[in-house]
Amino acid sequence: MKNRPDERLAVRPLGAQISHMLKDRGIDVIFGIPGVHNQEMYRGIEEAGITHILARHEQGAGFMADGYARASGKPGVCYVITGPGVLNALTPMGQAYSDSVPVLMLASCLDEVAHEKGQLHQMNNQEGAAASVTDWSATARTADAAYGLIDRAFSEFATKRKRPKAIHVPIKLLEAEASAPPMPAPDRACATDATPVIDDIVDLLQNAERPLIIAGGGCVGADEALRIAAQACGAASFSTYAGRGLFGNDDPLHFGSNLSRAGSEAIIGSADVILAIGTELAEVDIWRPELGHTGTFIRVDIDPVMLTSRPRTDVAVCADAGATLFALAEEIQRKTPTKWTATEVAQARAGWRAEIEAERPGLPQIIDTVRAAMPDDAMIYSDMTGFAYAAKDVWPMKRAGHWHHPYGFGTLGYALPASIGGAVARKGLPTVCIIGDYGLQYTIAELGTAVELGLPLAIILWDNGKLGEIEDSMISAQIAPNAVIQRNPDFLALAKAYGAHAVQPSTLADIGPALDAAFKANVPTVIRLTPALIG
Repeated sequence: MKNRPDERLAVRPLGAQISHMLKDRGIDVIFGIPGVHNQEMYRGIEEAGITHILARHEQGAGFMADGYARASGKPGVCYVITGPGVLNALTPMGQAYSDSVPVLMLASCLDEVAHEKGQLHQMNNQEGAAASVTDWSATARTADAAYGLIDRAFSEFATKRKRPKAIHVPIKLLEAEASAPPMPAPDRACATDATPVIDDIVDLLQNAERPLIIAGGGCVGADEALRIAAQACGAASFSTYAGRGLFGNDDPLHFGSNLSRAGSEAIIGSADVILAIGTELAEVDIWRPELGHTGTFIRVDIDPVMLTSRPRTDVAVCADAGATLFALAEEIQRKTPTKWTATEVAQARAGWRAEIEAERPGLPQIIDTVRAAMPDDAMIYSDMTGFAYAAKDVWPMKRAGHWHHPYGFGTLGYALPASIGGAVARKGLPTVCIIGDYGLQYTIAELGTAVELGLPLAIILWDNGKLGEIEDSMISAQIAPNAVIQRNPDFLALAKAYGAHAVQPSTLADIGPALDAAFKANVPTVIRLTPALIG
């Protein structure tokens, strides 16, 4: 990396240098909470021209960085303090790890912990704690090491599977003067590609009688190429939850995001060639031990670890999903029709819709009403709540990458701070938080941040007054429901106490106007929905 020509003149405390370095690498926003131990990191923020968003809790700062990254496509950055600040941010790091989100956590740390004991915020192994939920966690002992680790993180965000990194910098090092960081290196692209086996994949797909494509979140951004390739080879398709919107809802051969529904296993088993691309096919995608494939199984994933995670993979390709899809779209030229029919797809989807309506009486109708009132360009962040679980199955997305959910790690309280990060990244565009009454109480303090920022955030609160999903699970397991009903606060009054708007629609017809008003407001609006709307 080339050093700056004015390096000898640009000497500042390392904390300030780091902020300038981040700005040079495209970072405009940092989420965090200042403290005595990390205050040197704040010395350079304003001078560098970076906006700092003050969270109410480090967990909120981490989730905001996650939501910002998902909405902007750029890495999200959070500043946290030694010890408890790091621990508070580890839940968001775990979520970012499971959902492949590029988040960089920069933390201060104590200078020495092996000999000296009893220090403020002391941990036995801060670096090791963060390593358990990040791609890697490292401590910089010199300014050059700090610069090198930051550039390593950004390089890997650009060239590998996007996962969070944690960098710890000792307090005295942050305070010490340091020369300017290196100039940014040229942009890098993913080096892995499917070129060596493209012809084999093309041959398998265009000669199959029942080709099937299963597309995940790794395909977002290559929507058009995916649709061209699927249509060219006559493939039927499923998307994972993270891949919703990749295929058009009016696609006659698209089975939707119904991989976990009864009957999908048999459909997958009837395919003679299956291409799973940009997806882990994790437990949270299929919710059963086996996918059900019997035909030739092709996997394309940027993470080599995932290529061996599913039994009997016939063709494993470590490559970027988007690059592979563009190559397939150019090569596939099928000459004979496949044996899939629009009728069988429509029948399967209708059957699954009926199952969901039977499982959650009335809830799909509320969801349909909310969806009908939602702008096409709305970006939605959802939490671990029954409303979101049902919506993922019955709410067709018109745009890929516009619904974000804490899939793998499954963290309660994710949606509110993540949606704040998303709204910061998408100023002037509609952003929505869907959250349950219990999950909201995990991070409700971040409502103060949203009010401070004047965000017209629509917060759809599904309030059934209990842990409904846990209650149903207990009953299903023949366990007497215990500790599933809690005393909730007056959410509308609490929202107003923070300075937000609050409304409770009394009929389904009131939902649309409430949403419209929320998007035009100058502060967040809590829209409380209850089972009483079902009637």
